[in-house]
Amino acid sequence: MSERTRSAPTRVTIVGAGISGLTTAYFLHRRLGRDAQITVVEGTDRLGGKIATRTFAGHRLDTGPDALMVRAPVAVALIEDLGLADAVVTPNGGGARIWSRNRLRSLPAGTMFGVPGGLLPLVRSRLLSPLGLARAACDLVLPRGRTASADPSVGELVRARMGAQVFNRMVEPLLGGIHAGRADTLSAQSTAPGIAALARTHRSLYLGMRRRPAPPTGGGSTGPSLVTLNTGLEGLINALAATLPGATVRWGSAVTAVSPELTLTEERPATAYRVDLDDGSVIGADVVVLATPAFASAGIIGAAAPQLGALLGAIEYANVATICLAYPRAAFPADLAGTGFLVPPEEGRLIVGCTWSSLKWPHLADDDVVLVRCMVGRHDDDRWLTINETTLVLRVRAELGEAMGLAGEPLELFVQRWPQGMPQYLVGHQARLEAMTEALTELPGLYLTGSSYRGVGLASCIADAQRTADAIVSARMAAQDSARPRNLGASRSD
Repeated sequence: MSERTRSAPTRVTIVGAGISGLTTAYFLHRRLGRDAQITVVEGTDRLGGKIATRTFAGHRLDTGPDALMVRAPVAVALIEDLGLADAVVTPNGGGARIWSRNRLRSLPAGTMFGVPGGLLPLVRSRLLSPLGLARAACDLVLPRGRTASADPSVGELVRARMGAQVFNRMVEPLLGGIHAGRADTLSAQSTAPGIAALARTHRSLYLGMRRRPAPPTGGGSTGPSLVTLNTGLEGLINALAATLPGATVRWGSAVTAVSPELTLTEERPATAYRVDLDDGSVIGADVVVLATPAFASAGIIGAAAPQLGALLGAIEYANVATICLAYPRAAFPADLAGTGFLVPPEEGRLIVGCTWSSLKWPHLADDDVVLVRCMVGRHDDDRWLTINETTLVLRVRAELGEAMGLAGEPLELFVQRWPQGMPQYLVGHQARLEAMTEALTELPGLYLTGSSYRGVGLASCIADAQRTADAIVSARMAAQDSARPRNLGASRSD
């Protein structure tokens, strides 16, 4: 097709400028270039969504997510393509502890989502009582169980095989740290697919763990699974924004509604979309990507597509907050090793997890100051919402004193609130996704992406954004192919 007769650029509006929206724009820009007219609409006055980095006690500290999973090839490729490889920082070893029965206890080596991979490391950890150990060992002899549903909860799978103590003291804190959820209501298929696969293919979870393929002994795949950037993860957002000089980014105006409208012009003979903003302006788009949380997307599309809006609105969220504290180095116990600790819900504590940031990340190490990040809030535990900030900090400090002997006044503190911050992949999540996919067939050109759907981690968001961009490009190519005149050869006379 000649330059003169080429089709008009595809008008793409991306709602939300968090990691999902920006990486969708990035992948589309790389694939389509001038063939896409990209507009990113962000209702706040900053890019990055929950990725937030601030100067704290002289260091660049992330107050939202603080790590990126780089076992996902798409995340590694993105870092390299953005020229950030030299900024990558790997964590120190030692792993997380579990605060159980008034002591910090080591998590047994070889666990997966809290499921132990062997009995001896479990015995050495002293996480379980003798009765709890005996019950966990029963997994080796119990017959294969049958789940009551096609999408069982994590609790349904683990508790039946290994008993309440493995579930309460190991699995619950691990999944709580990742999802801010309760493992009795979280879908195993959507949040712990490795556990779901073991339960499906093996009679015993222990035996299934032991029969997993051993990790390779050489090559780059043996590197750390989590990394960060020495600039803080905001450096990733800044690098993404710098790659989109041809895109339009609209700040401070939120999208209020998206509605389809049929266009019958020769240039655009397809369904297009009207995007309304709260400042009264309107954007016309051929493609709309909702990279906002599910509850926000429900409000945006609900009037035009009530069924899809209801499905989106049914995804529940946990309210969470991060409390950042800086202490004098002398106040931090010298005998502590590792990267922090997680807290089982059965302990009744306010803290869900604590990261010793200065011990976890080499670039935050300081001879004079230690940085600590605590997370509070999980699904169905909103106690922190009813506490004023002063009391919240005092409660967290008291628990830090009990857990690790950390005393004295902090040099600096900061509270980052994330209301409706963590989507919950409850039992039935996959069925909801399938219903959304079906509803979207009635809305060609509308796409959903983000942490609400196929993974809460940053790497999962990046991978989902790439899938979204690929789907948009494929649909565009199919539309162009169907509109292109075909040489059918000489017609047959009857």
